[in-house]
Amino acid sequence: MAFPINSNVVNAVEPPIAEAQSWIAGRKFPKNKPLLNLAQAVPSYPPANSMSEHLANNVKLFETAQYTAIAGIPALRDSLASNMMISHGGRIEAENVLISAGCNQAFCIAIMAIAKAGDEIILSAPYYFNHIMWLEMQGIKPVLLPFRSDLNSVPSLKDAANLITKKTKAIVLISPNNPTGAIYPPDILSKFFDLAHESKIALIVDETYKDFIKTMPPHNIFLSPYWEETFIQLYSFSKVFSLTGYRVGSIIGGQNIINSATKVMDTLAICAPRIAQDAALFGLDNLEQWVADKRVGILERLKYVNEIFRNSETSYELISSGAYFAYVKHPFKEKSSKEVAKQLAEKENILCLPGSFFGPNQEQFLRIAFANATVEELSVLSKRLESSLRSLAPA
Repeated sequence: MAFPINSNVVNAVEPPIAEAQSWIAGRKFPKNKPLLNLAQAVPSYPPANSMSEHLANNVKLFETAQYTAIAGIPALRDSLASNMMISHGGRIEAENVLISAGCNQAFCIAIMAIAKAGDEIILSAPYYFNHIMWLEMQGIKPVLLPFRSDLNSVPSLKDAANLITKKTKAIVLISPNNPTGAIYPPDILSKFFDLAHESKIALIVDETYKDFIKTMPPHNIFLSPYWEETFIQLYSFSKVFSLTGYRVGSIIGGQNIINSATKVMDTLAICAPRIAQDAALFGLDNLEQWVADKRVGILERLKYVNEIFRNSETSYELISSGAYFAYVKHPFKEKSSKEVAKQLAEKENILCLPGSFFGPNQEQFLRIAFANATVEELSVLSKRLESSLRSLAPA
């Protein structure tokens, strides 16, 4: 090649989902042992019929093919602000909202707005792989909060305080967490907010999976009179309304972050896709009961998965779980997590992700995205894990 490629991009980790999918590429699975795909976090059900009908009508409109305001459709910004006030409390205005093309883009925009090459961002380990990929591509140093399995996968405030330097621009948390499923208690999130405020850095919390927990509010940060000085919330409509392919998410923050994020958004995409914004607005205004019904279904799957590990004799240990994910310790001490995950795909037709995809010191763990499957499909998980104790055992 005659020209060099950006070394930050070349050296960033490869897309993990694509690698995992390659393990089953071209394979045909027998009827008596079909693939149990627990790899990527995608809803197992389609969008609501009423939404699909609404969008089918909207796509005929000329305005659907046009740009929106950079920060999003005003009605959607207003509706999301109102919905977040209902779920979290506090005071949120439409001006505090920017609509993005998915939550991954929301993260990228927020980071670009507050940090530059050479700065540091604190991520909790195990991290969401796309977060670290973006930091590496931008020349921003990721600083990892140690994994605390002894605290039910909830990060330690003391550990975070010890990592803050003059170069630190933000602490990034995900709750409910991806990959561990851990739901961070509201008082813990409030303490992280206080730490960030005192340290004059941002606290970024990705709440993509907030709609699949039992209790509200997820935290009380929006009640703080100075939340806009410190807090940035990231959110996705992909899971709650089953819109993964539409790519629509959001940033909520103070006016300074929204102003800067709008400038970044204009250069990246001008605006989020109009049809996706229409879908999100329809969902917020019309699908409260549909969302509640789907939440019940996800919680039933969570309960079922918890019981599998509580009652089975698989030797796999459940470390934490919640929303979409279970984080599991595998019993094969002599094998890497990738070896175990690949062999589970090959020998037991279970596709899950190895802990190594989510950072260092995760070789003992696997991520199971149980929301991908129905309870009926999950009913084979226990027996297949038990079978793996023999099929994956050293010869």
